Amino acid sequence: MNDPPRTVIVAGAGIGGLTAALALAGTGFDVTMLEQAARFDTAGAGIQLSPNATRILIALGLGDALAAVATTPDSVTIRDARSNAVLARVPLGTAVLARYGAPYWVLHRADLQAVLAEAAGRAPRIALHLGQRVAGMAETADGISCHTDAAAFHGDALVGADGLWSQVRTLLHGREPPRFARRVAWRATLDAAQVPASLRGMEVTLWLGRDAHVVAYPVRQGREVNVVAIRADARAPEGWSSARTREQMQAALAPVRAAGALRELLDIPGTWQVWGLYDRPPLPVWGRDAATLLGDAAHPMLPFLAQGAGMAIEDAALLATSLAGYRDPAAGLRAYERLRQRRTAAVQTAARRQGRIYHLGGPEALARNIVMRMLDGPRLLARQDWIYRWIE
Repeated sequence: MNDPPRTVIVAGAGIGGLTAALALAGTGFDVTMLEQAARFDTAGAGIQLSPNATRILIALGLGDALAAVATTPDSVTIRDARSNAVLARVPLGTAVLARYGAPYWVLHRADLQAVLAEAAGRAPRIALHLGQRVAGMAETADGISCHTDAAAFHGDALVGADGLWSQVRTLLHGREPPRFARRVAWRATLDAAQVPASLRGMEVTLWLGRDAHVVAYPVRQGREVNVVAIRADARAPEGWSSARTREQMQAALAPVRAAGALRELLDIPGTWQVWGLYDRPPLPVWGRDAATLLGDAAHPMLPFLAQGAGMAIEDAALLATSLAGYRDPAAGLRAYERLRQRRTAAVQTAARRQGRIYHLGGPEALARNIVMRMLDGPRLLARQDWIYRWIE
């Protein structure tokens, strides 16, 4: 007699939650997804997906759908913000595909979420409930139950993939807010025709300045350009995202003294969206009993290695294989946590270190620039092997 299908409740239908749902459904689980938003948001910034993430998404059958909305950049060009001089060019494109067996993609976050949501909507094992925020949970004799303001749900396991301000994390570990990283991100998405001609190519451009850096890259197959500037700031902006004017942006980045194409680029947007950057120290224990955490709920990443989505996607893959390997859901969740804790903590640490390197000034910045010029592009790419070569 066949065992009845097991059900996993996934709180949060962001990138990590949707990927987890697809991976779990692919290994035979029924998935109940609870998303607090009443509808999927089409706003957001660009996102970079390195090979450790894209190979998982491709294995889930999403390669063609994502390739239709993603851009494959040829390189990352690193420049000095004040002089616009090139410090290094790191090959991507065919070099990444040959080295790691999977592409490096840049795309709009809303496009990625739309592909994942559409795939989840087609999957008969996945039931998505919008407008449902987890308010409480309790262990039961045969699994775990949780409730929202409107309904109750029961499953064999609960996964909190509900982001930086995770309610599931609060239920498991108490209310301890994330720490402000004393940096603020400014974001704008521009029509490609608006930007300087030198920035319309298929590359990621990164400018390094004192206490700040700027990154720009094409999204929506080159029709738009995503721009993000990250600046040291002692005060966190209110809310998740708020609007600022061009003049406020120029005042915030005035110490960078941007030159060349960067100065032209920063003068274009009339409105910028700003949000504070937050992180948390690694958790010694992610979950308990039949509940665990995934993605930013467990290990929020600063963006300096572009691995926030990548680590959540890796989590999703390991969660599914670990749960499938154990009859006892709690044992499967503890196995998943053991497999993920050391790696995610190492990437968190490396991202913080990269942020310090990006934002150096004075003699330290000069030394950094000399080292970057001495290291050729392939060697700079090889320094990411420990991240990009990961296979579950």
